[in-house]
Amino acid sequence: MICKCAGDNISYKLLGFENDKNIAIVMIVATGKLMKIKLSELMRSEVMSDLNATEVKAIHKKFYSQQGAVTTYDFKDRHERSWMMYVALNMLLFTLYLFTNIAALKPIFLEWPGIVVTAGTFLYPLTFLVVDILNEFYGLRLARRAIGFAFFSNGLIIVMLSATTSLPGLAGWALDEPYTQVIGSLSAVLIASLVSFLVSEYVNTYLLCKIKELTNSKYLYVRVFLSTFCAVIIDSVLFCFLAFYGVMETDDLVGMLVVQILIKVIFAFVNVLPAYGARELFKRYVFSEGAR
Repeated sequence: MICKCAGDNISYKLLGFENDKNIAIVMIVATGKLMKIKLSELMRSEVMSDLNATEVKAIHKKFYSQQGAVTTYDFKDRHERSWMMYVALNMLLFTLYLFTNIAALKPIFLEWPGIVVTAGTFLYPLTFLVVDILNEFYGLRLARRAIGFAFFSNGLIIVMLSATTSLPGLAGWALDEPYTQVIGSLSAVLIASLVSFLVSEYVNTYLLCKIKELTNSKYLYVRVFLSTFCAVIIDSVLFCFLAFYGVMETDDLVGMLVVQILIKVIFAFVNVLPAYGARELFKRYVFSEGAR
């Protein structure tokens, strides 16, 4: 039996590399014959097990210094397209959430069919779609981090806007009092929205994961619809009563609540198609092997 000691080369010896090429020059010890092998092939071959530690280190250093080499760092930490998409979805969630909260300050009356809704009702369900996409591709933990980011950033906006109302206004400025009234109302709406958003989105993400687990990651349409359906009911009930109870007539409040739930449930159906489209786009352009 031949015992291979540390630093010995039994069958092969690394002689060097071809300049500006991803090729190693290896000598067969028994015959003295030279072989030229691509580094990517060499690292997968049995030759590597015969080389000493210094030669193996040199091969890895040469391979990973090449511009086209994909390292563990690239896969886990520098998956730039994936993380940039995560940041973009975070910003989209924040933008939609902030806009719909400000727009919710203005209830509007639709003569046909004679209903009262807030201006943000029609876009707010898109926040559930964004969270569904985050949960589907980045997991529960990162989806909830995005929810937390939107929650705390909007909370910070409330604090800063409220602080501006206590600053001395310009004498004779006609909008000083209206500004204070608007910011006061906006702060109340934002607080109500923060509570409803946090609770409903946490329920949404929990149901998404549970249904995904129960269905073995099948039936995307089932988890998107059911999770959104439950979440929009919770969100609408909490928001309407926290923001408008005592401000609106009870009949108008209940009517607005019912209309909001109906509109958001319709969006729960509609969100299924964008969810499938987003999944295909993510698989093709974000999480494919060549996307970095």
